[in-house]
Amino acid sequence: MTAALTLDGLVHRFPGSSTPVLDHVDLEVPVGDCVALLGPSGSGKSTLLRCAAGLDTPAGGRVLMDGRDVTRLAPERRGVSLVSQRPLLFPHLAVRDNVAFAARVRGASRREARAGADRYLDLVQLRHLGRRHINALSGGQQQRVALARALAAGPDVLLLDEPFTAMDPELRLEMHDLLEELRAVLEPTVVLVTHDHDEASAVADSIAVIVDGRLVQHGAVDEVYARPAGETVHRLLGGRHAVRGVTCGHVHRSSLGELALPADSTCPDGPSLLLVRHEALRLVAADDPAATTRGRVVGTRRRGAKRVLEVSLGAEVLIVEVQPGGTSAVGDHAGVVVPATAVWAVPDVRDGADDRSDLITARPQHGEV
Repeated sequence: MTAALTLDGLVHRFPGSSTPVLDHVDLEVPVGDCVALLGPSGSGKSTLLRCAAGLDTPAGGRVLMDGRDVTRLAPERRGVSLVSQRPLLFPHLAVRDNVAFAARVRGASRREARAGADRYLDLVQLRHLGRRHINALSGGQQQRVALARALAAGPDVLLLDEPFTAMDPELRLEMHDLLEELRAVLEPTVVLVTHDHDEASAVADSIAVIVDGRLVQHGAVDEVYARPAGETVHRLLGGRHAVRGVTCGHVHRSSLGELALPADSTCPDGPSLLLVRHEALRLVAADDPAATTRGRVVGTRRRGAKRVLEVSLGAEVLIVEVQPGGTSAVGDHAGVVVPATAVWAVPDVRDGADDRSDLITARPQHGEV
């Protein structure tokens, strides 16, 4: 199947700079999928979207829509719609006429354009405000109008550049639900730029991680969370722990002890980082035989409906989420269960990674941990 959007070796530089903002980015977005572009500020996410939309011209590579090279095509001829963090609506037009604008430009009569606009306003639950002027709407309502107008243009690809970032948490969740509903009805192809890993996992089919202008990983949401390409990806996805140690076969040796790695581990023998998903850790009694490692509680605080405990293991402090009402307190000894599904090892490329001879021993025999 031809991808709805393909970026083929995309390179972009700002005028007067030799440093690429986008460095040979290859990305395919299947028809009907939602891909979240995740990365830190300044990583090139928005620039990538602008190149796809035709607002910036890349220095190299190609942009293809449905297999057609549109790299030099004007934005209005690409079949894309772009919604930004700040809704760019016409303040002199009513809500309904804002949404009808694209149809009017294509030559539809006012009646036809408004009838089409009503359909999309229904989808974003704002038809009752069709006669209102834009300035009379709240920020969230304006963003709904922007989405309706973008979809009414009938784009092959909908580009969303952090459209929900400025909203309060409750409204953001409502917009996530709305986007899911729109996808179920219209099945658009969507590319969403975000720096929020929770948002990416809530609305997208896959996550593409961009760091310093490079695409460092792209895969299904669960895959990227469970198998991050490195520490940077792990931390962008909310990971808290990267434990230095050594991989020997399918075992990682570190200050946490010897931990079995997932069966599909691809980390070569040698210095490595154990990336641990803290939300999968489980607190047990210090004498519980199920405990993978043991330590002492050195801190506790609330995070929403949960408590967060800091368990010191000497060289490492693990963050463990527990339900409120638990009896563990600072100073208590505790055990921590670290499931194999909560860890992933990657080569350690940091300075001093080779100075770990004390952890390198004979490779464990089959079944030995």
